[in-house]
Amino acid sequence: MGEVVLVRHGQTEWSAAHRHTSYTDIDLTPDGERQARATGQRLAGRAFVAVLSSPRKRALRTAELAGLTVSEVDGDLAEWHYGEYEGITADEIHRTRDPHWNLWTDGCPGGESPEQVGARLDRVLAKARAAAERGDVALVGHGHALRVAGARWVDLPPAAGGKLRLDTATLSTLGHEHGRPVIRRWNS
Repeated sequence: MGEVVLVRHGQTEWSAAHRHTSYTDIDLTPDGERQARATGQRLAGRAFVAVLSSPRKRALRTAELAGLTVSEVDGDLAEWHYGEYEGITADEIHRTRDPHWNLWTDGCPGGESPEQVGARLDRVLAKARAAAERGDVALVGHGHALRVAGARWVDLPPAAGGKLRLDTATLSTLGHEHGRPVIRRWNS
């Protein structure tokens, strides 16, 4: 059984400013491009039987610069849909809309709930598990969605992703120990 490597896209202007970015399709910054190339260096020599990517250009560009050949673009790997909170920081939401709001338990008005995101990532992980029967798999995506993927891999609720920090252009590895799913490495 192969491993599943989670690749978070490189920095964008909005990720650097901590703005919620789901459907807004923005480019990597020059630093984000450098990060993506460095991620590729860390993956050098590693073969993947499948590389699934979010359809957003920041994820696809990260895959390209990292030297990964995307075998499938999967809309289920897109970032958490933030609805009315698109482009707004958590601090702004707390200050101007809802001081008690928590993405991980409340979801977003006009966007997705934690359960909806969890269902999407469960479908992605089912594909990844099937492909991992043949070798290693890479999933190229976004911070909050990949955090949910990590939580769901180890049978935790989507909200548990809130306890898994994930920086731009980092690698995380999901695998097995004694036949059970485990997080082998996180935010590396």
